[in-house]
Amino acid sequence: MDNPVLTPSQLASFHSNGYLVIPNYLSPTTLQTLLTTTQTLLDDFPLSTHPLTRFTTGDDDHSAAKHVGDDYFLTSGDKIRFFFEPDAFSSSSSSSSSSSTSESSTTTTLSRPKNLAVNKIGHSLHTLSPPFSAITHTSPTGAKNASIARSLGFKDPRVLQSMVICKQPGIGAAVPPHKDSEFLYTDPPSAVGWWFALQDAGVGNGALGFWRGSHKTGRVGRRFVRKEAAEGGGGGGTEFVEWSGPGLPADLEGGAEGKEDYVPCDEDFEMVDVPAGSLVLIHGNVLHKSERNSSQRSRWAYTFHAIEGAEGCVYDERNWLQPPEGGEGFTRLYGDGK
Repeated sequence: MDNPVLTPSQLASFHSNGYLVIPNYLSPTTLQTLLTTTQTLLDDFPLSTHPLTRFTTGDDDHSAAKHVGDDYFLTSGDKIRFFFEPDAFSSSSSSSSSSSTSESSTTTTLSRPKNLAVNKIGHSLHTLSPPFSAITHTSPTGAKNASIARSLGFKDPRVLQSMVICKQPGIGAAVPPHKDSEFLYTDPPSAVGWWFALQDAGVGNGALGFWRGSHKTGRVGRRFVRKEAAEGGGGGGTEFVEWSGPGLPADLEGGAEGKEDYVPCDEDFEMVDVPAGSLVLIHGNVLHKSERNSSQRSRWAYTFHAIEGAEGCVYDERNWLQPPEGGEGFTRLYGDGK
């Protein structure tokens, strides 16, 4: 057994609050490598073959927008793909007429350079990008992540998605209050997020906000899932559905759930300043959000999520993210040894 990364007081704080900020988790050298890697990814991906998929769950300020759910998104679990901000586009209309026809069309184009238009890069940086793979599970930082997982009680944690969230200057969309277990549901819920600040994150450029302690009373009451396939085959996109099944992690079952009918307001969320290089641990059931980036400073962050892969915890087949066909499932955080 390695020396625990989390002190007893840090562990108690996480269990009490549902999140924990650990400053100076990444070294300056590692941080610079990740920043350079992210910039290269943003600069080099081809735009000519991109389907211009925008990332939105349909549960945000863009109420008219559909849930993201095209094949480019749904098959991204073992790839590195790029998803645009909803506000990164402009549309222009044109019309043509002749003696017998009259036609009009709308052209949608990016309103800014592509590297300033991406909402996030995902969802398998932890397997396909060596620098991000290293800090997830193969370097000394990966060993620290494994130690944290053991402290949190994981028996066989599996990394199932990873991404860089860009929060672009001026257009980085707000993320409404949500629980990560709504998107990555297991029975019982087990998701935990590792969120690394690659740049300073604070009020004005997309600060994180947490409803302290809400994981103790906030059972999963809805889920973000793949829609049932339409008749005749083909993907049906994604949607939120109500959920009345197991909604609390095993260690919280039987606890008080008295705030289910309460709708939180802005004052319930503690906005947290997170310096670059910090790690934020996020309990899968804690209600959290992030602000819109109204500043001219980007707010890059790398995040991966782990779920319990041991017997007795079942990953749901309706989750939007599914293991690649023919693959070996999700990545073991502990590697071959435990």
